[in-house]
Amino acid sequence: MSRLKIATPNKAQLTVERLYKDLERRIIASPPGLCPVDLQLSFLKMCHAQTCGKCVPCRVGLGQLQNLMEDVLAGKATLKTLDLIRDTASDIVDSADCAIGYEAAHMVLAGLEGFREDYVYHIEHGGKCSCHITQPVPCVALCPAGVDIPGYIALVKEERYADAVKLIRKDNPFPTACALICEHPCEARCRRNMIDSAINIRGLKRTAVERAGDVPAPACMPSTGKKVAIIGGGPSGLSAAFYLQLMGHQCTVFEKHKRLGGMLVYGIPAYRLPRERLQKDIDCILSTGVEVKRNTKVGEGEYTMERLREEYDAVYIAIGAHTDKKVGIEGEDAENVLSAVEFLGKIGDDEIPDLTGKKVCIIGGGNVAMDCTRSAIRCGAERVSIVYRRRQEDMTALPEEVEGAIAEGAVMMDLHAPLRIETDETGKVSALWAAPKMPGQIKEGRMSPAASGLDDKRIECDVVIVAVGQGIEYHTLESSGIPVVRGVIKAENWTAVDNAPGVFAGGDCVTGPKTAIRAIAAGKVAAANIDYYLGFNHVITSDVEIPNPSLDDKRYCGRINMSEREPAERSHDFKLMELMMTEKESCQEAGRCLRCDHFGCGSFKGGRKTEW
Repeated sequence: MSRLKIATPNKAQLTVERLYKDLERRIIASPPGLCPVDLQLSFLKMCHAQTCGKCVPCRVGLGQLQNLMEDVLAGKATLKTLDLIRDTASDIVDSADCAIGYEAAHMVLAGLEGFREDYVYHIEHGGKCSCHITQPVPCVALCPAGVDIPGYIALVKEERYADAVKLIRKDNPFPTACALICEHPCEARCRRNMIDSAINIRGLKRTAVERAGDVPAPACMPSTGKKVAIIGGGPSGLSAAFYLQLMGHQCTVFEKHKRLGGMLVYGIPAYRLPRERLQKDIDCILSTGVEVKRNTKVGEGEYTMERLREEYDAVYIAIGAHTDKKVGIEGEDAENVLSAVEFLGKIGDDEIPDLTGKKVCIIGGGNVAMDCTRSAIRCGAERVSIVYRRRQEDMTALPEEVEGAIAEGAVMMDLHAPLRIETDETGKVSALWAAPKMPGQIKEGRMSPAASGLDDKRIECDVVIVAVGQGIEYHTLESSGIPVVRGVIKAENWTAVDNAPGVFAGGDCVTGPKTAIRAIAAGKVAAANIDYYLGFNHVITSDVEIPNPSLDDKRYCGRINMSEREPAERSHDFKLMELMMTEKESCQEAGRCLRCDHFGCGSFKGGRKTEW
């Protein structure tokens, strides 16, 4: 007989741990369009099951909240019930002994504030939900451009690569660019997460575009005689031009730079998006008959906003976000302090800065900051330090971008807030001073850095690159009567500009700096609504036949991730660093797709959208 025993989990506990993992995957894969009240009730029941039952707020209070919310779903509640739910949840927050109780109540209060109208709808319509699932396929719903993802994955599996590209182009004229740089929001709620892990959707798109060869653009519809001016030759402007040209409207793109592509050229380095790959997409767009005027800035010289509105039947503003934002610290105007826009813009024009032997500090923690970091390394910098005021895990950059920068030799200095830039007697940068921080309170879901009490740190450097955001060059447009609010153009969600008939706007100049796929989506929306404004209702469609699904996709199978060239090799050049899947790998990965477009809600709702 022993006094103590080594604690080991029994079979029941091990099984429960696996169930926790399964539950985690299921929550991750929750599709968009679910009833928020019903979902919140499910979470509340799970929290109630976790309680120890010692204190009344947890044992009784959470149960009462369940009863009240079930009354809402059943159509038995009144508007006074919502007050009772709020009061009960508030009491639990104030009196529960542990986080199981008061955090569950916090969740209910957040729901009452965030989707109160859904509660009210249930009450006023006898328990019916206001939520209507218009696009039940998760990956398609989360793709801003609405690309038929299950469709082209099925085509890749059948090795019909050209058809896959044709299908992608129905909604996105930049298949090659997005195959390399898209942040793949479509993967976030992939239903495959319920089994093992999400499909490598972007990787399969790259397989399609790399193996398809040259795929011509669809034939244009008969000319309408209408002319559309597009200000800006970035992803949004060119996307709108592509679809409008297919509809029969003659488009002219006015681009202030010598190259088309916008931030795809002047913001994304060639090691991520080689220029010849991007040009493949641009050439396809231009093959439809789009006219281009390069080195032409609207508002300066002969092309004014007023002239475009007179000479063209519609105008689409897609100027992007090409100005820099300041940190607001002392010494920011010193020599060798560069903005991310300036630094990456020079690289985009093949004016590669020589940073050989120099120490560089990058201020920022987004994807642009990582692009600057990795580009500076390729420009020969001796040391590149990333100075960020929050933790590494708080960075908005994709984790793989951060990890890639560190693997290539970047020094991570998180929890360091830039204070001032020190200069030498000639006015050049000599050091960046930063204040060490520690994790503080979480506000609005994000950690706020707090003073650590440590002495300020001097980081010796020769160059400082500021990558804390981008702005919009709106002053010329604003003086022409285009409404601007808080530094962005004011436009409706269908891209029409208020009080400016025939003028539309979309992309980064409306939303602020976002992703390429969101800019492309804005161009697609603008094309549809400009076409309607001009008095037409053209339909963009695809005649590609999608293969039937197989039934062998339910087996557990690991995800195939993209590999990269070795850090020691890739860090010395701007050649494409990412390697593509082999044919065998892409076939296996495509075979993991559950074909949600065919099974489940997808089939109830008519499956895919074949036209728009």
